[in-house]
Amino acid sequence: MGQALIFLAIVIADQLSKWTVASSLHLHETIPVIPGVFHITYVQNPGAAFGLFAYQRPLFIAVAVLMIGLAIVYRKRIQQESRLFQWAVTIGIAGAMGNLIDRVRTGYVVDFFDFRMFPVFNIADVAITLGVILLIWTTLFDPSPSSRDTNDRQIEGEIEAEGASGREG
Repeated sequence: MGQALIFLAIVIADQLSKWTVASSLHLHETIPVIPGVFHITYVQNPGAAFGLFAYQRPLFIAVAVLMIGLAIVYRKRIQQESRLFQWAVTIGIAGAMGNLIDRVRTGYVVDFFDFRMFPVFNIADVAITLGVILLIWTTLFDPSPSSRDTNDRQIEGEIEAEGASGREG
C-alpha cells in the first residue's frame, strides 16, 4: 500500500509541478531562485535525458510502456525481492509514468529544474535517476532474498560435501 501511495505522490507531484510551470511561465522564461546557481526555467524537451535523441516520441513511449508493463508482469517476483529493490522499481516506474503522460499528451516533456551547468530536468527525471541508482545499489550490495536462499543452499551443500569427504579420508 505504501508503494502505491509513493507512486501516486511522485506522478501527481510531477504532473502538478509541470502544469504549474507551463501555465505560469513563457517558454524559456527563467526565475532565479539562487541567481547563477539554481533557476526555474520552462523548457519543452522532445528528447530523452539531457535532450538526447530528440523527436523520437514513438521510441520513448514504447520504452516507457515496456518498462511499466514488465513491472506489472513481474510484480510477484519483484515483491519477493528486498524492500530496497521494490522501492527502486516503484520510484523509477513512477518517473517513467510521469514522463510518459507528457509524451502521450504533448509529444514533449516539461523540464524546469535548472542548475545552470547541468541540463534542465523535472521530478520524473529525478525519480527515474533515483530508481536506477537504487537498482544498481541493490544489484551490487543488497542481494535479494531469493538469491540469498540460493547462495545459502550452495554454501550448505559445499559444507556437507566437505564434511562427507573429510569423514572418508
